[in-house]
Amino acid sequence: MKNLFGGVYKNKKVVITGDTGFKGSWLAIWLKELGADVYGYALPPKREKDNFVTTRLNEIIHHEDGDIRDKKHLLDFFKTIKPEIAFHLAAQPLVIDSYNDPHYTFETNLMGTVNFFEAVRETKSVKVAVNITSDKCYQNNEWNMGYKETDAMGGKDPYSASKGCSELITHSYLNSFFLKEGSANVASARAGNVIGGGDWAENRIVPDFFRAIKNGATLFLRYPDATRPWQHVLEPLGGYLLLASKLFSEGKKFQGGWNFGPRDQDNFSVKDLIANIINKSGTGVYDIDKVNEKVQEAGLLKLDIAKAQNYLGWNPVLDFDETVKMTVYGYTDENSHDNLYEKRVKQINEYLSIAAIKNIAWVENG
Repeated sequence: MKNLFGGVYKNKKVVITGDTGFKGSWLAIWLKELGADVYGYALPPKREKDNFVTTRLNEIIHHEDGDIRDKKHLLDFFKTIKPEIAFHLAAQPLVIDSYNDPHYTFETNLMGTVNFFEAVRETKSVKVAVNITSDKCYQNNEWNMGYKETDAMGGKDPYSASKGCSELITHSYLNSFFLKEGSANVASARAGNVIGGGDWAENRIVPDFFRAIKNGATLFLRYPDATRPWQHVLEPLGGYLLLASKLFSEGKKFQGGWNFGPRDQDNFSVKDLIANIINKSGTGVYDIDKVNEKVQEAGLLKLDIAKAQNYLGWNPVLDFDETVKMTVYGYTDENSHDNLYEKRVKQINEYLSIAAIKNIAWVENG
């Protein structure tokens, strides 16, 4: 695996803000297996079941507890580590929580992005910086087509608006400070609705399903017909790693925003997702929530991934059925007493094997 992505990550110091989160912890595992010297900066994990905790990542990578809003602490961390590559994932990541505490959401997702780029700007060792935002950064017009990187930023709910703002901040820093040769190469990455083992966040449909199973309860779907670009966590992570490797080895022509989502035919509804999970896991019951008040969320959301396909050579590996299967396996892996870190590594290798069988070029050529 260490030769994947042209071996760019071998022996490189890589910082991940938000390494205690779902995607951040999986990214840390993959980077470690690529031979990187991984440093994480984030708030402590919220739950004992979180992927960071159950894989015992604190014993495997270098982690420092820190708040992304604390500019001085973050800057001191960067200057001490002197990383060469930095991924920014620290954020308030939930739509419902953004309604409950919009101030914290905006403060974290906006000023956290500013603080990240200030740390990059002040740390001359950084060659590549990638800000991970969301598919919800786009102004959602409920179009039956994928949003392109050139479409307008927006967002009706506080979370989506904060991610649109994070993209605008990235664009501003890129054009104000990172256009000159010799400065860090900067990009942003927008992914779909990411699922996979190790996610136990509140008010996310897949963790809610597995919590309901554990409690012998019925899962009530708030938005059964809402369509989302579901993708296994390894899909966008492969895109982020490929993008950063291109930024490192080939430079500024890869700067800017990039979408990483499923193929157009793999957009499915919430109800489709849960029905498929029940089929794969052999357990679980759902019903439609007709009682509780619902906050505003998009009904239809797609990403256009043509730019990543045409210019990065990136393509999704898994279809919808495979995505659900790997997600179910990721959760059932947590029920065993085996080394869960090794099981996560095994799933990364299985993912790469599927890519090789399908002749996915970015894996073979990476």
